[in-house]
Amino acid sequence: MDKRLADYREEVTTALYDILHYWQQFSVDLQDGGFYGAINNDNIVQQGSPKGAVLNSRILWTFSAACKFDPQPQFLALANRAYQYLRTHFRDTAFGGVYWSVTAKGEPLETRKQVYGQAFLIYALSEYYAIQPSREILDWAIDVYRLLEAHSYDPVNGGYYEAFSREWGSIEDLRLSAKDDNAAKTMNTHLHVLEAYTNLYRIWPDEDLRNKIQQLILLFLNKIIHPSTHQQLLFFNTAWEPQSSVVSYGHDIETSWLLLDAADVLADEALLHRVKENAVKMALATIAGVAKNGSLQYEDDNTEIHWWVQAEAMVGFFNAWQLSGEEKYLQLSLNNWSFVKKYIIDHEKGEWYWGVTASLAIMPGQDKAGFWKCPYHNSRACLELIHRIV
Repeated sequence: MDKRLADYREEVTTALYDILHYWQQFSVDLQDGGFYGAINNDNIVQQGSPKGAVLNSRILWTFSAACKFDPQPQFLALANRAYQYLRTHFRDTAFGGVYWSVTAKGEPLETRKQVYGQAFLIYALSEYYAIQPSREILDWAIDVYRLLEAHSYDPVNGGYYEAFSREWGSIEDLRLSAKDDNAAKTMNTHLHVLEAYTNLYRIWPDEDLRNKIQQLILLFLNKIIHPSTHQQLLFFNTAWEPQSSVVSYGHDIETSWLLLDAADVLADEALLHRVKENAVKMALATIAGVAKNGSLQYEDDNTEIHWWVQAEAMVGFFNAWQLSGEEKYLQLSLNNWSFVKKYIIDHEKGEWYWGVTASLAIMPGQDKAGFWKCPYHNSRACLELIHRIV
């Protein structure tokens, strides 16, 4: 094996265990159950912070995936803890799905049904089922899938609407966060619905689900990814007319390999060939956001360097190298990892910083763990590279 690859695999393996041990040591809420809602860069718990469905689902996915890779009792225990907390505090037994957030004490807070959040629950439950196969877990995942198909799917124009009230009624503010546009449909939510459905299909190879995965892949290829720039459009109205021209380098490189992951489970050779070509084109287009120091900036109009964007760059460029054989993509992945080691990993206090500014200063006031800062992008990147470097 190429020494560069051997070293890369060894280093990301160490990084994976460091991430897992951080969450094991600092995130467990022994007083109120589950996991803390927010922890700052000094590893100080931000008391009273709400607990998010995305954070808790991503914790469930992370420790399920870790346990599948290395079945240590503590990884299983944390996966079990995350599952039970979601089941007890986030599950809406009256209207189905999960709340967007609960209080620090575990009481319903934001009860709307954000499709993005439901998708991450399906993704996490599917991973958890792989280590704890039970009908209860599978049935919950299938139930949420069917809720999305009943309420969110657009039978006229295709795709999925963004958000609903607790009762699955219409609402005016559909945004994931304050920085997002208030759009009927978004690239981001569709990417994670695809990701969730792909993982569900691995444990429940249902024909209707297969068709939905195929529809989603074609939606990306025909509507979301620009045919000439090979970059994604981010926000759309109901009829798939673009509402934004911002380029998200992080989402582009993430999509490049997740689309291939989805096409792989379908084993449709014609579609797989098209997706492989697309993956390399998207990686090539993403190079526009790569700095000389190896980092990948967040968006074309935002030069911040976020942790999750680097994690996806590590995998996405490596994937492009595997598909094309072009050395430049391997070097882009290796350069990005070098940047992560130097500027993104907190070698003193653990985990990865949220990010750094264009001048390489640590971004102030951001979570080390929180509503959006989860052990998912970086642990998944490490696991992907471990599995790919053989």
